[in-house]
Amino acid sequence: MRPSPVVSAIGTGALAFGLALAAAPGALAASGPLPQSPSPDSDVATTMAEALERDLNLTSTEAQDLLTAQEAAFEVDEAAAQAAGDAYGGSVFDTETLDLTVMVTDAAAVQAVEATGAKADVVSYGIDGLDTIIDDLNEADAPEGVVGWYPDIDSDTVILEVLEGSGADVDALLAEAGVDASAVKVESTTEQPELYADIIGGLAYYMGGRCSVGFAATNASGQPGFVTAGHCGRVGTQVTIGNGRGVFERSVFPGNDAAFVRGTSNFTLTNLVSRYNSGGYATVSGSSVAPIGSSVCRSGSTTGWRCGTIQARGQTVTYPQGTIYNMTRTSACAEPGDSGGSFISGTQAQGVTSGGSGNCSWGGTTFYQEVNPMLNSWNLRLRT
Repeated sequence: MRPSPVVSAIGTGALAFGLALAAAPGALAASGPLPQSPSPDSDVATTMAEALERDLNLTSTEAQDLLTAQEAAFEVDEAAAQAAGDAYGGSVFDTETLDLTVMVTDAAAVQAVEATGAKADVVSYGIDGLDTIIDDLNEADAPEGVVGWYPDIDSDTVILEVLEGSGADVDALLAEAGVDASAVKVESTTEQPELYADIIGGLAYYMGGRCSVGFAATNASGQPGFVTAGHCGRVGTQVTIGNGRGVFERSVFPGNDAAFVRGTSNFTLTNLVSRYNSGGYATVSGSSVAPIGSSVCRSGSTTGWRCGTIQARGQTVTYPQGTIYNMTRTSACAEPGDSGGSFISGTQAQGVTSGGSGNCSWGGTTFYQEVNPMLNSWNLRLRT
């Protein structure tokens, strides 16, 4: 089974912070009073099932069936990946058919995979092969107009996104990277990703601007704190949260968008994620990785509790402030002010909001930094 990618720059003790706060702190800082929750919509959802009904246009029965099937798919996916062995090429969960499909790079593995209850498709590249292409592209210089690329397991290709009308020289990029054009699908987009920094996740915190708690965790010494987005502060940045105080102990941006804030006084940890205007809390019981295609929900001070699906992992995103690797791509809407907030699937923590494009009026794409590489690389323990 292919392991989760390790955050490339984490654990070095040095900050690869880049341009986000160093060059333009005003662009990321909130001014004025903090809204304790977003303005209520007419479509308030108080449970995850209700949020799925609203955001995925499901009936109540369909939403509950989705959650039940998705939970079962987590276990099947693990067994299927083990059955596939070295031929494992990634997994995709379909929220409409509720089917889990496991890609294999060897037809001989199909029978073993299907015996676990998953469907099996034979592909040429698989996730490891697509990741090799991603790595090659990451070594090249992206021309202006190219906003990112990601592995699309369903089509067994790498999707390369180009701003509409930009005239980006994709051929030159592929030539420099040494990538076969047949393995890449170019898609036009009108969306330029940008960082979300003015946010509240479970709680708001201040560091000259305002960002949000991702998930409560303790460091290797057992000290309390939380994970959040790296572009919110560099190592040593002081944090206030209510009557509590903390400091950025770890932070990486660009390259990745990850940070750990250690509490220095008055930190009381919970395993909760606020649903904001939808009411109540989501409970965190672990951090099992949801298969691609699974439903996922996020919270933030601008747009509240919003849901979508996981579209891809391993996306490279070229923000104006720097390039980020190994991001997870979702259809959950977000807007500036939602950055750093929690992404959760069922009761399983998935990651923290980094940035994206679009808005919650007409949609868009939102990326998150996965939480497990942060936990593993920095020896953090998630509060559950």
